[in-house]
Amino acid sequence: MNYVEVQLELESEFTEILMAELAEAGFESFVETDEGLQAYIIEEDFNETVLQDLIAKYSEITAISSSWKSLERKNWNEEWERSYEPIEVGNDIRIRATFHEPDPTFTYDLLIQPKMSFGTGHHETTWLVMNEQLNLPHAGLSIMDVGCGTGILAILASKLGATSLLGFDIDEWAVENTVENFSMNGLGEEAEVFKGTINEVQAEKQFGGILANINRNILLEEIPKYVKHLLPGGWLVTSGFYEMDQSDIEKCAAETGLKKLRSNTRNQWATVVFEKEK
Repeated sequence: MNYVEVQLELESEFTEILMAELAEAGFESFVETDEGLQAYIIEEDFNETVLQDLIAKYSEITAISSSWKSLERKNWNEEWERSYEPIEVGNDIRIRATFHEPDPTFTYDLLIQPKMSFGTGHHETTWLVMNEQLNLPHAGLSIMDVGCGTGILAILASKLGATSLLGFDIDEWAVENTVENFSMNGLGEEAEVFKGTINEVQAEKQFGGILANINRNILLEEIPKYVKHLLPGGWLVTSGFYEMDQSDIEKCAAETGLKKLRSNTRNQWATVVFEKEK
C-alpha cells in the first residue's frame, strides 16, 4: 500500500484550518514545515480534484502553492527511521527505537520499529491518549486498540497491567509493524492483532477498556459499536479529532449511554474519556 505526500506552501496562520479540512478529506497525518504543511493519505483514497477544489477555496484569501507525489513503501519507512527521535510523555513514558539507548529514569520504556504507521508517538493525539492511560485502570483488564497503528497504545496497556490485548487496523503495514513491536516488547499470546475493522470483532468479545485514536468521522460511525464490546464500568478513550469536533463526539457518546469523565487538548487536538454505566 502506497501513500501520497502533498506539500503545501502557505502562511502559518492557515495551517491549522487546512489540516482540519484535509483530515475531513481522508488525509491521515501531517507534518508542519517552515514553508507550510505536508499531508499524507493512502494512494487509493487520494482525489486530486478534491485537493484542487480545497486549494482554490483558500486561494481566494491567501497565497497557496501545492505539489504531490506518490511515496513507495521503502522510501516512506526509511524517511521516518532516519528522523525518528524518542518521545516522552511526562516523566513516566519514553518511546524509543532500538537504536536509542534506554533511559532508566522513565517508568515505562516502550520499544518500536518506527515506520510510517500512525502512532509513533510524535502525533499530538497519541501523546494525549497515552497521558490519559496513565490515569485509567488497566490491571487485569482486556483492552482493545482500534486502528492500532504501531500498537504503541496496546503495548503501554500491557505495561500498565492489561492481561489481554486485541488490536486491528485496515493498513497491512500497520498490522505488520504492530506484530513486530509486540514481539520487541515481550508480548506473547495475550496480544492479538488482525487486519480489519470493528465489524470483524466477535460479538461476544468484551473489554474493560477501549482505545480509539482514529478520526472524527469513523468515531461518529463506530462509537455505538464500541459500546457493545465495552463491559459495564469500562472506559473508552477517544482521540484523533480537533477541539472544534469535540462536541460532536461527546453528543454521539452520550446518545449511546456513555458518561464523560474528562477531556484534554494539546495544540488544538482533543481527547475525551468516557465510561459505560455499571
